[in-house]
Amino acid sequence: MGVTAVLMLPLLLLGISGLLFIYQEVSRLWSKSAVQNKVVVITDAISGLGKECARVFHTGGARLVLCGKNWERLEILYDALISVADPSKTFTPKLVLLDLSDISCVQDVAKEVLDCYGCVDILINNASMKIKGPAHKISLELDKKIMDANYFGPITLTKALLPDMISRRTGQIVLVNNIQGKLGIPFRTAYAASKHAALGFFDCLRAEVEEYDVVVSTVSPTFIRSYRVDPGQGNWDASIWKFFFRKLTYGVHPVDVAEEVMRTVRRKKQEVFMANPIPKAAVYLRTFFPELFFAVVACGVKEKLSVPEES
Repeated sequence: MGVTAVLMLPLLLLGISGLLFIYQEVSRLWSKSAVQNKVVVITDAISGLGKECARVFHTGGARLVLCGKNWERLEILYDALISVADPSKTFTPKLVLLDLSDISCVQDVAKEVLDCYGCVDILINNASMKIKGPAHKISLELDKKIMDANYFGPITLTKALLPDMISRRTGQIVLVNNIQGKLGIPFRTAYAASKHAALGFFDCLRAEVEEYDVVVSTVSPTFIRSYRVDPGQGNWDASIWKFFFRKLTYGVHPVDVAEEVMRTVRRKKQEVFMANPIPKAAVYLRTFFPELFFAVVACGVKEKLSVPEES
């Protein structure tokens, strides 16, 4: 009896692992079939996340429109996609030069895309601009530039493509946002404000277009880390601030976010929050215990300001 019980445990674990593997493979294939032949627009496709989204949707058989503000880097991405894809199962991506911080060119880009394919099935708003510093040291001009890139640019492109989706009664808009659309972190006032604004716009839009069968999704990870940076053990100080926000430092890998974007499109999810327990706890505290949250944040700022900066 004892030997049987000992053998049952590894067999059970092996069976569960096999079922999970099968589920993941079926889910991956199902996700690809959901975007096959679909016209998918990806903004800032030359960023780390943009490249991974391009890879995932390209191998899934989507008709990609890759937008970026650097033509040379767009061509490098194009060559990388073409070199590894099966030409019998994929479509040649279309490259579009687009800087979302330049609002005046967004309408022309939308017209170019619609003239090329006739419609847009999925719009992935991925472009983002970051800035870090005390609020009183960031110029108003820079605040406006951040808002143009992170808020006015995405909503201008969305408004330009939305009438086509409404008239066809189909389509999906995905906003890749950030945890700072839900809570603000010190020294990121402009960035957090733009992310709050974007989340508010697309939350409202979701309700407005539901009757037209247009899906609006938001994917909010913590920070999207670089390919070259991995979380290390580090020598974290025993402070409330660093314990509370240490898990925000490196965030999630671009590959993981891209795969979640694909799952979000397939399942037509309305909202996804990619975070480990510490950031989730921070959002919970901000919502239900704001005074405690603000006290923790203020304590962290005081500690930071009290440490002399190295030259």
